[in-house]
Parts: sequence; C-alpha cells; structure tokens
Amino acid sequence: MNKFPITKYGAELLKAEVHKLKTQDRIAISQAIAEARAQGDISENAEYEAAKEKQSFIEGRIADIEGKLGNAQVIDPTTLDAEGRVVFGATVEIEDLDNEKKATYQIVGDDEADFKIGKISIGSPLARALIGKSAGDVVEVQAPNGNRDVEIISVRYV
Repeated sequence: MNKFPITKYGAELLKAEVHKLKTQDRIAISQAIAEARAQGDISENAEYEAAKEKQSFIEGRIADIEGKLGNAQVIDPTTLDAEGRVVFGATVEIEDLDNEKKATYQIVGDDEADFKIGKISIGSPLARALIGKSAGDVVEVQAPNGNRDVEIISVRYV
C-alpha cells in the first residue's frame, strides 16, 4: 500500500483519537450493550441494536485510523529545508491578485484538512497549484468559480 503524507501534528491527533476510542468509547459501548442485554429479549431491543451498531462504528474507526497510521509518512514541517519552495507541511501566505485579499494556509493531509482554520489538503486545487513554487511567484489556481491568480507572499516551515 502507498504511503500517504501527514504532518506530525495530524498524526498526534489521530493517535489521540484512537486512544480515546480504545480507552473510553469502547468501554462505554460495552457497558451499554451489557445493560441492553440485561433487559431481556434482545431480538426486538432497539437499545441493543443501536449499541451494537455504535460498537461496529467504533471498531471500524479504530481499524481505519490504525491503518492510516501504519501507512503514514509523518512529516515534521519544522525540520523541512525546501529552500523556500512550497512543499507538503509548508505554511504559505498568498494574495489573491483579483481582490487583493491575503490568506495563510498550511498544506496538510486529507485527514487534517480544515479550510476554516487555514489547513488545506495536499490534493486541493490551491495546494496543487502552489507545490514547488516560491515566494514572489504568481500562480493560476483553477477554482470552481473560475481561474484565479494568486501571488505567493511567503513560505514558512513551522
């Protein structure tokens, strides 16, 4: 299976989630199943069915996260030396040349992307356009509402 990139912070978040699922959620759902089973006939017990469904979801999520962590290439942006080029993990300040609005984004993996807090997926059109470029470069970004020209103001590895 192919390795996929994830930042050190993103890997830590996934590890914390799987730890919580194993140490808290798994125990809680086992107790809920035991309580539902104690009510008697489980063939028509909605609480039992709901608890079993939630247990299935938890176990699936644990397997999913562990699989991702097993195939992850963890990248610590602070150790990068990409000579000022935009690479995975870099934090990039850009200016939209059409409306002169500035924005700052970190290029991250799919699981940690959150546009609202300035983290964009490596697979997004903006990230794909920025990869390999340097401060001062103007790039054309193919966006759903039309192509946009953006200038790279700065590239940091934080």
